[in-house]
Amino acid sequence: MKKFILILLVLTLGLLAACGNKEEANAEEGLTKVKVGVSGGDTRTWDYIVDISKDQGLDIELVTFNDYVQPNIALDEGELDANAFQTISYFDEFKTAQSLDLEAIGSTVIAPMAIHSKKHKTLEDLPDGATIALPNEGTNFGRALLLMQEAGLITLTDDFVGIGAMDKIKDNPKNLKIEAVAAGNTPRFLDDVDASIINNNFAIEADLELKEALFHESATAKPYINIIAVKTGDSDRPELQKLVEIYHSKEVEEFIIEKYKGSSIPTFVSLEELLNYKDSWK
Repeated sequence: MKKFILILLVLTLGLLAACGNKEEANAEEGLTKVKVGVSGGDTRTWDYIVDISKDQGLDIELVTFNDYVQPNIALDEGELDANAFQTISYFDEFKTAQSLDLEAIGSTVIAPMAIHSKKHKTLEDLPDGATIALPNEGTNFGRALLLMQEAGLITLTDDFVGIGAMDKIKDNPKNLKIEAVAAGNTPRFLDDVDASIINNNFAIEADLELKEALFHESATAKPYINIIAVKTGDSDRPELQKLVEIYHSKEVEEFIIEKYKGSSIPTFVSLEELLNYKDSWK
């Protein structure tokens, strides 16, 4: 029995020493802990950032979520230091609706919405009266209309502010017919319409390649730039500024370009430009 107690004591002391050594190692390396909330699924970019951040003084812990609600709630309640999963337009709408005290501190990427077609090879091939399917949800509908305007297919009214509606179309020179469907169904309508405007995630699920699209969003689609968000007042914390700096590095930019091949576009704009995204609706 005494021998068993002695062995147990030795093991316990060894475990405590190992934990202590790990903490001392982190302290010696000068690493600052940062908890970042991200969407579950494809976290390749953030996994890469976790690895390279250690050399720059950050010990990043990723916390994954399966919805677009909890990451902002957790950030507001102080469970996270930052989150990165949402567009600037969604962020503004959500934090206002939920009365959350949050702010954006940096841009990340655009996951491009695109115009796909099985019947036509170019935008110019779209005939007069062509039928275009697009997502029927308010913000997605608006995003699709903005994409059509960027493609030169329509012109929107001066009072367009991101939420889609048919009466926001000012000019429609080709008399295009709009068929609004659930976002997840837009790929399925490709056999029935001349073209379909499809969110990036649904396009990937349907094995649609961005390079084969008739047209897609670019870095100019400012309302749909994804962001890094923090609690209001935390934007000056050195470790959070360092987080943005690392994300905006050439190293990360090249990683995203190589790994995503256009399905995510690095979009590193100034904070002023990011916050003034509504100017693109004017």
